[in-house]
Amino acid sequence: MATLHDYRNERLRKLAELKELGFNPYPATSHRSHKVADIINQFDELESKNVTVAGRISSIRKFGKLAFIVVTDQSGSVQLFLQDKTLSATSPAEGFVGIKDINLLDTGDFIEASGEVMKTKTGEISVGAVTLRLLTKALRPMPTELTNKEERFRRRYVDMNVNPEVRERFIRRSIFWQATREFLLQEGFVEVNVPVLEHTTGGADANPFVTHMDALDDQQFYLRISHELPLKRLIGAGFEKVFDIGPRFRNENYSDEHLPEHIAMESYAAFQDYEDGMKLYERMMKYVAEKTWGTLKFKSVNGFEIDLSGDWPRVEYAEIMKEKYDVDVFNPDLAQLKDILKREGVELDGEVNVNRALDNVWKLIRKTTAGPVWMIHEPVEISPLAKTHPTDPRVTERFHPVIAGSELGNGFSELNDPIDQLNRFVEQQNLRNSGDDEAMMLDIDFVEMLEYGMPPACGWGNSERNFWFFEGVTAREGVPFPQLRHDIDETTKAIYPDVQL
Repeated sequence: MATLHDYRNERLRKLAELKELGFNPYPATSHRSHKVADIINQFDELESKNVTVAGRISSIRKFGKLAFIVVTDQSGSVQLFLQDKTLSATSPAEGFVGIKDINLLDTGDFIEASGEVMKTKTGEISVGAVTLRLLTKALRPMPTELTNKEERFRRRYVDMNVNPEVRERFIRRSIFWQATREFLLQEGFVEVNVPVLEHTTGGADANPFVTHMDALDDQQFYLRISHELPLKRLIGAGFEKVFDIGPRFRNENYSDEHLPEHIAMESYAAFQDYEDGMKLYERMMKYVAEKTWGTLKFKSVNGFEIDLSGDWPRVEYAEIMKEKYDVDVFNPDLAQLKDILKREGVELDGEVNVNRALDNVWKLIRKTTAGPVWMIHEPVEISPLAKTHPTDPRVTERFHPVIAGSELGNGFSELNDPIDQLNRFVEQQNLRNSGDDEAMMLDIDFVEMLEYGMPPACGWGNSERNFWFFEGVTAREGVPFPQLRHDIDETTKAIYPDVQL
């Protein structure tokens, strides 16, 4: 049985022959006039007209002085009909490949063909090619199927060719973020890109990646875990509505719902509170769903049937914790919480403090909730950046949408009292100093910004986990190039024996 090495060697032989004939197997220019989908969808309009198509060869069949080539671009596939009497002869100077040299082409090569739009005797829409140009000589054959998950993740460029539905997913992913941006811009928000490298990172409970900057005397920096604090500095600077969409980094384990690197959005609006925020972001999530998937109803999202239409009900954090597990979130008993987690089969690594235990008990409730509902009023102790409720200082004006067993966003009335914020930062820093690597760092510059004055504001953030959930895929299936342990397979080592890999 022929191996990849054998196929590659045969294509290298053809490449050498093409060069010997005088071809440039990798020209820079192409002259495509129509996408393949145009030919198929507008056949009545384009029949008998000259077009130029370009794409990858999916199949080649040659019968003496006749040949049929199926060419595929992102929009679809179309057949090329080639006859010796009408196809231009081989001309290396012009890049033309004639019938006699069709055998120098392979599936996977990129070509360009010009000719009339027509139908063959069998009724298949085709392009009757009069010129055929080689655009790229492929040295490896594209497999006919690819199902191994590890191989698919490592060679997404192969995966998306063999499994085009994967490529379609990432088109929807682009639409998802485009729709998010459209909605916010229509609401008067200004997009501002904030730094990825930070002296002090904050805005979430997460373990950061650490790096350094040579230009600043090798000072230590962190990859941001959140967009929050820089964007709120902009609110203090006079912006009234701001947002940013971009990567954030959390040095944590992979799971079906989390990746250490992922895309997220955060937005902040001055002179709004959490009540305004719930109305705004409920509309946004519906808008994005309609734009991305064309519906508000989803039959299978993480095992749930979901309907985003209508007004989303609200659930009080303290009430649901009391109802489901008899937990008093205002006087939490760590031993009780640990017992609940043990009974439910939840094992936590490292130091387990009250706040972390509370969060994990809440997750037990969350994972059984279909939603959509708004979970509101989390305790102050687990919401270090949120404003306290005016009639119950034990809780904050914080809100999460719970959908399909997951929190798909986080928002709150922003804390703008500098003294209160400093006290909460100190409390968080003490937790960090005692071993909680996910507790927030004390950011004194942010406190100073608040001392100059920041207006009341509502903040919100969601990540592409929303896309993964409604798309019905895991986190690593939901991004084009998930991080994997570095590995070089034996076939690659054999193909490049003289290259240090």
